[in-house]
Formats: sequence, structure tokens, C-alpha cells
Amino acid sequence: MKIFLFLTLFIFLSQISFASSKKSVDPAEEVKQADIDFSNLSKEKGMNYAFLEYLADDGVMLRPNMYPVVGKETIKKTFFDDDGDKNAVLTWAPLFGSVAESGELGYTYGTWELLLTKEEKTTETRKGTYITVWRKDKNGKWKFVLDTGNTGLEPKK
Repeated sequence: MKIFLFLTLFIFLSQISFASSKKSVDPAEEVKQADIDFSNLSKEKGMNYAFLEYLADDGVMLRPNMYPVVGKETIKKTFFDDDGDKNAVLTWAPLFGSVAESGELGYTYGTWELLLTKEEKTTETRKGTYITVWRKDKNGKWKFVLDTGNTGLEPKK
């Protein structure tokens, strides 16, 4: 009986110790990491693939001189074709991220860079800033529900 009581107490205390030793993930760092992973996927598999992978079904994209484009299927038809990113590499880096207290909604903002390769094999670089609003899906994965950005980023002086 004493052995059973000792083992029960040992297991109980081990579980408490294990639970308290787990490091909690900072939600702001988690959403920033999702943004970094999104950019890495854009570099690896192309921006079209990455945007469609991270876009929520009801996502919205805001682009210059256009009304908001709403919904994954509409966004796909409007912006992404099979060959649209063969000569372009879009990457970005979040400068800041924050998550609501509920843990389900967050945002990141940062800078982006687009490298365009022209037919003459010359490259052109464009830079700008962006903001992305994120929501966790039913599987706990961050998907973006709003994305917008603007061109023109002056070099730091």
C-alpha cells in the first residue's frame, strides 16, 4: 500500500514539474514566425504558391487602384496564374507582430523586397512596406485574412 501511495504521489509530482517546465510560446513571436515561414515559402516555391497556401478562404487583398478583392477563389483568379511568378522573387521580413488576448487574431508589419528578372537577364529591385492581419484556422494554423502593402521605401540614412 505504501508503495502504491508513493508511486501515485511521485507520478503526480512529476506531472506538475513537467507542466511547469514547459516554456510557453509568446503569441506575438508565433505570428511573426508564421509571417517568416510565409516569406520563406514564397522564396522556395514562388509567391503565388505561398500566398494561396497562407490565404484564408475569406481573405481580402488590398492593392493600389482596385477595390478590395475578397475570397480565396476570387483572389486566385485576379492575381495568380500558373506562370505569374517565374521572373519574380518576393520576400519580406516582419518588424513587429502582435496578437489579441484571445490568441485567435493578430497582425504583422514589416518590409518587403521584390526582385524582378527581365528578359535581358537584368534584375530590378522594388521595396516597400506591408501589413498582414492573421487569424488562426480551426487547426490552429495562422492564415492571413487581410494583406496590403505599398511601394517606395527610402533607404535608411
